[in-house]
Amino acid sequence: MKRTLLLNPPSFQDFDGGAGSRYQATREVTSFWYPTWLCYPAGLIPESRVVDAPPENISVDQVADLAPDFDLAVLFTTQPSFAHDLNTVSRLKAKNPRLTVGLVGPQVSILAQESLQAGPQVDFVARREFDYAILEAAQGRAWKDILGISYQEEGRIHHNPDRPFIEDLDALPMVTEIYHRDLTMEHYEIPYLRYPYVSFYTGRGCPGHCVYCLWPQTFTGRRYRVRSVANVVAEVRRSLELFPQAAEIFFDDDTFTADGERARQLSREFRPLNFVWSATARANTSYETLKAMKEAGLRLLVVGFETGDPQVLKNIRKGVTLDLGRRIAKWCRELGIQVHGTFMVGLPGETRESIEASIRFACELDSDTIQVSLASPYPGTEFYDFCRDQGFLQDDAMVNGSTGYQQCVVDYPGLAAAEIFAAVPKFYRRFYFRPRYMARAALVMMRDPAERRRLLKEGRQFLSFMFKRRQCEKATGTEGQRCP
Repeated sequence: MKRTLLLNPPSFQDFDGGAGSRYQATREVTSFWYPTWLCYPAGLIPESRVVDAPPENISVDQVADLAPDFDLAVLFTTQPSFAHDLNTVSRLKAKNPRLTVGLVGPQVSILAQESLQAGPQVDFVARREFDYAILEAAQGRAWKDILGISYQEEGRIHHNPDRPFIEDLDALPMVTEIYHRDLTMEHYEIPYLRYPYVSFYTGRGCPGHCVYCLWPQTFTGRRYRVRSVANVVAEVRRSLELFPQAAEIFFDDDTFTADGERARQLSREFRPLNFVWSATARANTSYETLKAMKEAGLRLLVVGFETGDPQVLKNIRKGVTLDLGRRIAKWCRELGIQVHGTFMVGLPGETRESIEASIRFACELDSDTIQVSLASPYPGTEFYDFCRDQGFLQDDAMVNGSTGYQQCVVDYPGLAAAEIFAAVPKFYRRFYFRPRYMARAALVMMRDPAERRRLLKEGRQFLSFMFKRRQCEKATGTEGQRCP
């Protein structure tokens, strides 16, 4: 068995987009997700180590110094960080010329040929789910016999057949064991989760057909494959043993409530464990499911509302309506479930009027916190194909090359990229600086010390981000879309 390094490489400062996050950018507040995807093969390979450079603040020089200790290195790469990651590969090989290096992640799943052409120093890429492909590479199996990889050999690039999606997810190791072995949980923080937190997946894939979502279209598929209830409960129990200091467990499935009956089954098993947890949900989640989850200790749901414009909602094939959004917000308020609402600006069909409608809708829903993102057309998504075919893509650099912050790369007729970019701080200001919201936040902080610490820290970071953004806009004039 090869000594294997599973690496989430250094890139931008505070870059939140490595091996576990769906948000490939530096956030306006500190956010670090666990490198969950890398921890699965790490659990399969005895002589392995996971190194998560961004939250550990490890430099490329420090990572390169590790190279002589390993035979195989696997790096999780993203579209925004790809050039940085190729440089890291070169540095690793300079320290250990015999090192075999592979890349994994949505970027190389969709652009395997282009990625290998751009990085001749890379030996192979593993497409889509890579758990067993990396295990076989560590076992020393011949490249031609490993399903799901593309590799370079004697100046030629070869593409092996796709590896089928994993059906028996229970056969995979518990990632929380690897977290405990290789990571420091106090280095992981998400603004809307209680600190410190633990997160893992109870399933893979999503049955939704949202045109913008990177992961189901490029990596995990549009079918929700799940672990058994008993297997999930076992990992919850183990997590509570390994991390007694954890304030919360977050189930980071694309859509935890995609199977309502299963969500209720899990909730019934969670109740006697008496722990605090959060999860993801769609706006069409039933009251019965929400009630069962709340009774089992659910604190917060992350709900993707995305837009307040009904036509844009149809354009992105979200599969929900504004009224369903209003309904789940009402039900969660009645049940005492906090909501972190996510929104985007710059989706297909966006106009000045639809952005205004989204801001009004967010204020109407009045969720506990929100996240506003620039819609990013990643290669491999229907959103990317739409923007490319219509000539709306003005650039392919979705993050600033020096900061890692998002940039707006779509330019619609009647709605310029700079206007879409400027809508993000406007959206935040209109939502958070309402008297109603500020009064509620003050009341929560008075009642709950944990929430007080979380909200004050998030507020300081957010205001600092907004200040830096304004300074950049003043310095660059109309080119605001190139700022953090």
